[in-house]
Amino acid sequence: MQRSAVIKLALSRFVLVILILMAAFFLPAGTFNYWQAWVFMAALLIPLCIVAAYLIKNDPGLLERRMRTKETAKEQQVIVLVSSLFIILEFVLPGFDIRFGWSNVPVWMVLAADVLVLAAYFFILQVFRTNQYTSRVVEVEKGQSVISTGPYAIVRHPMYFGMVFMYVFAPLALGSFWAMIPGAMIIPTLIFRLLNEEKILEKELPGYKEYQQKVKYHLFPGIW
Repeated sequence: MQRSAVIKLALSRFVLVILILMAAFFLPAGTFNYWQAWVFMAALLIPLCIVAAYLIKNDPGLLERRMRTKETAKEQQVIVLVSSLFIILEFVLPGFDIRFGWSNVPVWMVLAADVLVLAAYFFILQVFRTNQYTSRVVEVEKGQSVISTGPYAIVRHPMYFGMVFMYVFAPLALGSFWAMIPGAMIIPTLIFRLLNEEKILEKELPGYKEYQQKVKYHLFPGIW
């Protein structure tokens, strides 16, 4: 895909993300007077712009791969469907929480969660810089090789590690304790996804089995 086409697609996706987030946050809340959502959107979208600008300049191919959404493997399709349902609940529930006053998340906790979400985002950016073949869909591309440096020297799936932090702390950033339940349920879906992904990488990516022997931890350093 040409750079100009990638830019157009990225802009259209960015506008779509804004509209979806606003609908998910403010419609359930019944008001735009939901400061936690505005701060969270800033923490989410400003880094997204930075990442997109960086990739357009340095690696438009990676940006194009990151915008692919259709999985080819049936197992991955099921996993993505289940995780998507939990993500929807995680983002819609806080608005109802704010409307009906179910939670009372302290301001300091909301802002601390925003900082952690932001840190997770920039960690994921570092993963992108380390591995130009990072993709939203599970696939092995022509010319792809095993990456064992940077965050990949610590865990095999550092992008998922960053995503765990984002999904765990997003509910607090949005002012909801209750939304932590679907947020926590996303973690098992990520684990199923990476285990299925490893089966594919073992078969199709040369050197991956040796990499597994070198880096023992799948997702959490020192734990698993």
